[in-house]
Amino acid sequence: MQLDAELFVALGFVIFLGVLLKVGAHKLFAGMIDGRIDRIKAELAEAERLRTEAEALLASFEKKRAEAEAEAAAIVAQAKLEADLVAAEARKRIGEYVTRGDKQVMDKIAQAEARAVTEVRAAAADAAVKIAESVLRKGVTGGADFVASGIKELRSLAH
Repeated sequence: MQLDAELFVALGFVIFLGVLLKVGAHKLFAGMIDGRIDRIKAELAEAERLRTEAEALLASFEKKRAEAEAEAAAIVAQAKLEADLVAAEARKRIGEYVTRGDKQVMDKIAQAEARAVTEVRAAAADAAVKIAESVLRKGVTGGADFVASGIKELRSLAH
């Protein structure tokens, strides 16, 4: 009996396969597999297209980054150049200011010196006039006393 049961199961399986073949289940199954293959191919093509776009976008951003870095470097270089020019101009102006200040101080010293010389000359002239006046009023009597008294008078006029 066992042989009969196995025979019936085998015979049933063969009939089942025959019905599946008759109905076209193998074509339906192959169509489903082909559809899945086509979907997977489409997904792979879409993934490849997206990867290509991403690479192009990445290259574009890298190019823009490089351009921005170059522009930033140029701006920094220009700013450094301008700062150097401003510093040089400031040094020049400070030098001119110091030179002008030195000249003004020297001019004031020269003016004060000229005034002092003029005042000393005027004082000496006044002293000489007073001495001459006193000599002329008193008359010249003694040579040595005359010089000594003149020096005393000159000292008294100076202070």
